[in-house]
Amino acid sequence: MRRESWGFAIGSLCFLAGALPPYAAWAGTVGANATFFVGSIFFTTAALIQLVLSGRRPPHGAMNRADRADWWAAAIQFAGTLLFNVSTFAALAAAIARPDAVGIGWRPDAWGSIAFLVASTLAVVATKDRGRLWDPDARTWHGTWLNLAGSIAFGASAVGAYVLPETGDLLSEYWANLGTMLGAVCFLVAALLSRRTIPPG
Repeated sequence: MRRESWGFAIGSLCFLAGALPPYAAWAGTVGANATFFVGSIFFTTAALIQLVLSGRRPPHGAMNRADRADWWAAAIQFAGTLLFNVSTFAALAAAIARPDAVGIGWRPDAWGSIAFLVASTLAVVATKDRGRLWDPDARTWHGTWLNLAGSIAFGASAVGAYVLPETGDLLSEYWANLGTMLGAVCFLVAALLSRRTIPPG
């Protein structure tokens, strides 16, 4: 399995669990938000590994289009995971401070979701010329399209989690939860399908 795949898979499982109502009811507000925060750390660790492996240095004049898109996809995805670190930690801190408050719970934030959407789109671009990538196995069609679908689902969750100023309610609690679950499932499947044997040395 690719080295970063473990981090993406475990992170996806954490996000999936945290978004499931039965798990949230069992773990409580603090436990559910802690699960999201732990998942975000796994995502960030995996994204950093992927960035380090993506061409090994920032884009330069001699780099081909596929490698350039691959590097930027990894860099923007890493930035998105950092934004999720911040938002999940803020939600966890709020839950610890007021565990009984109404509406305390993490949902994908807009900026992190936008970063994931841009990164996933660039990954699809990189996959178009995957034979020219520094590592042809770095991107696959099933992986990039599943990640793009997951990013769209996270985006839908972020829209659903918008708080209406007039009422203080979420725009759509249904989509806030469903988008997170669907996105996590897509990321999980993509991570599991990226398994391959890494030759020694």
